[in-house]
Amino acid sequence: MSAAAVEQPHRDTPATLLEAANQLMEQNPGFRVEIIGGVIVVTPPPDFPHARALTDLMIPFLAAGLHGGETSVAQGVGVWLPDGPEDYAIPDFAVVDADIEEHLIENNCYDPACFRLVLEVTSSNYNNDLRNKVRAYAEAKIPVYVIVDRKNGRVRVLTDPLPNEYDKHALYAPGQQVTLPESIGAKVTLDVAALLKAGESLS
Repeated sequence: MSAAAVEQPHRDTPATLLEAANQLMEQNPGFRVEIIGGVIVVTPPPDFPHARALTDLMIPFLAAGLHGGETSVAQGVGVWLPDGPEDYAIPDFAVVDADIEEHLIENNCYDPACFRLVLEVTSSNYNNDLRNKVRAYAEAKIPVYVIVDRKNGRVRVLTDPLPNEYDKHALYAPGQQVTLPESIGAKVTLDVAALLKAGESLS
């Protein structure tokens, strides 16, 4: 007995960007698919040092009491971006208002007004974190954007969003401590050397 051919339904209109992005996500488990500036961005699964750095990063935020009460900390929560009709990003880590679930917009993405801080640990497409996401998160008026820049061995803290850019850029090197703005809900200090070491590959 032979199998019958399965016909794909005919579409009169092309798939939307959001539909195409969701299809890519289904076809590539473990990949991160985002739409930034009207362009679909696909990021391969991160390496273990990336995951280790994220875990180490959570510790001072949890110790400061930011998970529970007025805020929560989470990895991989989608933020709906205002600079395109279907734009969204999925930061590695975020500090969000505790009532974020009441502010779902679309496609498992939430209102950017709920985000107090977003953080990215750079991976293979680091230019996206250092350029495109700077503009996108500033446009979304997210108050604090932290980048653990593994390629250049620095931690960047961007604050005071303007249209398409952050007004203040601070760069920190190993040996320095980063004290984040208390507007995120508590005082959090990060050790640059420890973060970068956690993100180093041993191979």
